[in-house]
Amino acid sequence: MTNRVIAALLAGASLFAMAHATSARAEDSITVASWGGAYQEAESVSFFQPTAKALGITVKEDTTNGLTDVRLQVTGNAVKWDIVELGADECARGTKEGLFEKLDYNVINPDGIDKNLVHDDWIGIAYYSVVLIYNTNVYGDNGPKTWADFWNVEKFPGKRALGNFANETLTVATLADGVPIDKVFPLDLDRAFKSLEKIKPHINVWWDSGGQAMQLVKDGEVDMASIWNGRASTLLADGAPVHFTYDQGVFNPDCMVIPKGAANKDLAMKALAMFVSPDLQANLPLHIGNGPVNMKAFDTGKIPAERAKMIVSAPENVKKQVTLDANFWADHMTEAQERFTNFLQE
Repeated sequence: MTNRVIAALLAGASLFAMAHATSARAEDSITVASWGGAYQEAESVSFFQPTAKALGITVKEDTTNGLTDVRLQVTGNAVKWDIVELGADECARGTKEGLFEKLDYNVINPDGIDKNLVHDDWIGIAYYSVVLIYNTNVYGDNGPKTWADFWNVEKFPGKRALGNFANETLTVATLADGVPIDKVFPLDLDRAFKSLEKIKPHINVWWDSGGQAMQLVKDGEVDMASIWNGRASTLLADGAPVHFTYDQGVFNPDCMVIPKGAANKDLAMKALAMFVSPDLQANLPLHIGNGPVNMKAFDTGKIPAERAKMIVSAPENVKKQVTLDANFWADHMTEAQERFTNFLQE
């Protein structure tokens, strides 16, 4: 055998070894995309890092703007994420578009999760809620307690803010019009918009982000607002003169999916199984105002009893709220958002 042949064989063996090593490294890591900020930091400590340690893998993190990002990756055959967090209505829409891998429930145990959040290709991951917050320096202990109170500008004068999100704010408007929480869905869009017309002249700000809503309340630019419960809890913890409850909260689930064509689907399945397990789910409310989606988290002993009372998805708090209907919004979101945007511009 000539030296040239030996060298060629050695080079080939080296390339094969490098390729195999690269493949192994790829299989030993996944990339998870969520919403960023304090929420993703809490998820990282609660879900991602413990999973990485338990499975002996690397969990890389990225941020997403939602379903549009996933759609572009899948349709462009350029999927870079293995697990993505979305709103439940986005998950329902993505299912209709065939954007997600099927989940393996021989690997993922959904026990303890609402069956409405367990689907062939997506599963719930966490809860948050839209709540009514008000400034106690302005109203004392007698501030608005319901969305009908928020709409009552004579009894509760003051500056107001609502979210620039059709699904959440139209649900709030329906509650303000007197619809009981168990009758809100299927939502009557015409009735919701008529309700919004009544309060629109009195809305000082239509906020676009949780940070903006929190700042508006913190700086006293508005006296009452709709706000995500995590931001409301942060204001309370920081000593701001505010009050909120979960009464008539708009209870909102987030979900996780594996985009179709994900490079590390099998490993992502194992990681997702850990993310939704009671033990890791119980970590989340210890770091952020969002609540576990797996109700068995409350049985782990990890959540102190006093803390449990304040968690958005604690059973007693769930009873007070209306759950956003993912399937309704999957069917009506495009129409409602376009109509909502035009409504605000009128």
